[in-house]
Amino acid sequence: MEKNEILVIYGDNPEEMARRLAEAAGLAELIGDREKQVGLKPNLVVSRPAGEGATTHPEILRGLIAYLQGKGFFNLLILEGSWVGDNTQDAFSVCGYRQLAKDTGVKLMDTQQDRARPYDCRGMKIEICDSARGLDFMINLPVMKGHCQTRLTCALKNSKGIIPDREKRRFHNLGLHRPIAHLNTAVRNDFILADGICGDLDFEEGGNPLPAGRLFAARDPVLCDAWAANQMGYGLEEIPYIGLAEQLGVGSADLEKALVRELSSPGEPLRGGSLPKPSGKVRQLARYIREDEACSACYAALVFALSRLDREELARLREPLSVGQGFRGKPGKTGVGLCTGNFTASVKGCPPSGAEILTFLRARLSG
Repeated sequence: MEKNEILVIYGDNPEEMARRLAEAAGLAELIGDREKQVGLKPNLVVSRPAGEGATTHPEILRGLIAYLQGKGFFNLLILEGSWVGDNTQDAFSVCGYRQLAKDTGVKLMDTQQDRARPYDCRGMKIEICDSARGLDFMINLPVMKGHCQTRLTCALKNSKGIIPDREKRRFHNLGLHRPIAHLNTAVRNDFILADGICGDLDFEEGGNPLPAGRLFAARDPVLCDAWAANQMGYGLEEIPYIGLAEQLGVGSADLEKALVRELSSPGEPLRGGSLPKPSGKVRQLARYIREDEACSACYAALVFALSRLDREELARLREPLSVGQGFRGKPGKTGVGLCTGNFTASVKGCPPSGAEILTFLRARLSG
């Protein structure tokens, strides 16, 4: 897998999806020596199950661990530290990681209990936990989701889990964006496998999950986050830490040079009762959608775009937006995705990104 590649897979079996992504990326070859210590860094910011949209599905790590152990890698470590105010040990239990560790024999490291020391992160001194600095290869396993302060959290921000709580507090005092960018100049991001199964729409603590049914892999954390931002309808200028990390040499945010390769198509339609609970905001936005056999990825992109409109813009939408395979070949007014290609106006793509849908909607509203 090249540095400018993004591999995407859709489905409803995270364990198998993770294994297929690892195979397609040639992860074993990227790591090399079987004696290397390989870290797996999920997002366990709070003690809430992954289905609520805040934490990394343990099935993803189960699939990766099965792949790695099958290739002869046994020096593995799962490491994470929950946010200030929550307890990582509780998160390990509630999120299913204690059972995962028991089943696989992989050790859990609570970075809230780890030692840390300061490092020069391109002009900013930041304390980093010893367990993270001692790794030979890091697999970053973030959740693609919204955030109440930074709008997006994915690969770059997930590195915050390997600093002590006192540094997490300082990051918030500094405004998050600049310290996040500087931190990533000194921590490993050798391989990223992002959980896009049902990340929360706009709050990193969860409670508002949005089913998108996909995982994606990258080797460049800046490119990973730039792509995730685009999927959620954000421009890079709206999430400053991505551009700052690029300026510091962490990676490239140039999506025009990215090679996006899909291992499967987003062809599985949403099933009955598809909107998870609780999902107040998603349900509110669903009032503006007419759905008929919509794929989860296309439906999620539309919800992401609608969430970016303000109340006045939403009030000016004259008819629901159609999405889904049930509209294929049929006439209509306004639709989203390739299946609404016969409509008077539609956003092309399978699926289109949140950014493309948002541009389309605002052009329609301004017209």
